[in-house]
Amino acid sequence: MNPEPSEERSGRFAGPPEEQSRAAASAEEHGRPVGRRVFLATLGLGALGVVAAPTLQRGLEGALGAASGKDPTGLTGLLPNGGGFRYYSVAASVPREDATDYRLRVDGLVDHPATYTLADLRALPQTRMVRDVQCVTGWRVPGTAFEGVRLSRLLDAAGVRRTARAVRFTCFDGTYTESLTLGQARRPDVLVALRMQDKDLGHDHGGPVRLYVAPMYFYKSAKWLSGITVTDEVRPGYWEDRGYDVDAWVGRSNGRSDDPTS
Repeated sequence: MNPEPSEERSGRFAGPPEEQSRAAASAEEHGRPVGRRVFLATLGLGALGVVAAPTLQRGLEGALGAASGKDPTGLTGLLPNGGGFRYYSVAASVPREDATDYRLRVDGLVDHPATYTLADLRALPQTRMVRDVQCVTGWRVPGTAFEGVRLSRLLDAAGVRRTARAVRFTCFDGTYTESLTLGQARRPDVLVALRMQDKDLGHDHGGPVRLYVAPMYFYKSAKWLSGITVTDEVRPGYWEDRGYDVDAWVGRSNGRSDDPTS
């Protein structure tokens, strides 16, 4: 997430024929009483869920976020998190940064390298956009609001040199990278985002600052953004090195035909 890709697998138990026969016989003999108990228990849980759902949902989201941050397998990325998103990290753990210690460095082929604090970024003109978010693995979250500083504004302030052709992004998880061509980076629908769904970006969603590339699959919207480096060529990011398309336009790449998001 960091893209937010996930991979789903399923399987069935396959054993020797005699084991399968015994299992089938056991199910035949005991299936109905167990089924009734499960049904009654499900009714009870359903009633409880009506009352407790909001509290349980918040608790589940917090637990999933905490567990995913320490999950090197990525399996927790298969589970839905708050707002329909799925927490995903390619690093075993991600440090937390806040207004006290966060820094964003802009450097490379620029005349005026700069380092921004969170307060610096908040003081700049903000742009709000509402777009669908589309993951390359198929899930989609409609009508998601993002707000932040247009990337083009930071590039203009840095004074991009004539030899520049692309922008590389690094993240404080220490692992994830992404890139855009200079033309893509200057689009008005590409943000250095500080807010999502009208709230400050939390850690689980890539906060306090992430990239948001509205017209591309969500793996281009790097989470936990810490570096913007102007380069002389496109350098494939983390997932591109593993087979994803470098130009990740929604509906026109990665063999998918999703509706555009911008």
